[in-house]
Parts: sequence; structure tokens; C-alpha cells
Amino acid sequence: MAEIVLSRIDNRLVHGQVGVTWVNSLNVDTIVVVDDETYYDRFSQKLMESVAKSSNVNIRFYMTNDFIKRFLEVDSNQKIFLVVKTPKAIRQLYEHGLPIDKVNLGNMHYERGKVMVTRKVYVDEEDIENLEYLLHEGVYIYYQDVPGSPRERINEIKVK
Repeated sequence: MAEIVLSRIDNRLVHGQVGVTWVNSLNVDTIVVVDDETYYDRFSQKLMESVAKSSNVNIRFYMTNDFIKRFLEVDSNQKIFLVVKTPKAIRQLYEHGLPIDKVNLGNMHYERGKVMVTRKVYVDEEDIENLEYLLHEGVYIYYQDVPGSPRERINEIKVK
């Protein structure tokens, strides 16, 4: 079975920070983007592919249900850096049996109706519900902007 080295929530998905800094620190060979909208967005995929190529890793794009099925059924020795846009997506993967034991909160930008958790993480009620579910399940959730910067463990969702 493939190994999910790290799961990250980042509403920008794969960009320079994710595709270079994180990839180089994790010793992974594949970035997996699980996002139904991005699966159909060839332009966004091309941009993310160029970032992955600069780090000499593969990148794959999946719809949520397709990735669940593929991960659970295909024997592979890949080391995966899993990237999604929302806490809801991570929860769906977790609930379907994917081995997600830690989640890095990356950028979750401000939008109307969202409140601040950290300077780069804003959540709404649905995000809070999904993150609290994962915390209750024992998933280690933390905010860390880049590798080497201080890691801020999230034990409960405290809005500021």
C-alpha cells in the first residue's frame, strides 16, 4: 500500500511553497491533489504540474471517490504528499479508511463568514465541524507554514 507521508489542507493546493519546500523536506515521490473541481481544470493542473516537475516528483489529480478506490485497491510503494482544499475533503478520505494520522493546516484564506484561527487559517462552521471531528478521532492537526518553522498543534478550534 502507498504511504501518505503528509496530508495538507491548502486552498491554493500546489504552489511553490508546497511543491518545492514541503516536497523536499518530506522525501516523497508523488503529490496527490484530491479535489473534484481541479480534476476538470486543465489550466490549474498545468500550473501545478510545472511546480511538481521543478521538484522532480510526480503529480496526480483525482476526484475524491476515485482516489479512495484507487488508494485502497492498488498496491503501490509510492510515498505520497496528499493535498486538498478543505477540512471536509480530509474528513471524507479519513472516513473511507485512508490512513490519515496527521494533517498540516496550510493556507485557508479569509472569505465572508470565516473567522481567524491563525494568521493564515480562517474557518467557517463546516470547517470547524470537520476539524473537530478529526481531532475527536485522534488525528494530529497542526499549523506549520513551512518546514523548519515552529509547529503549532491544534488541540481545539479556537477562533480569534
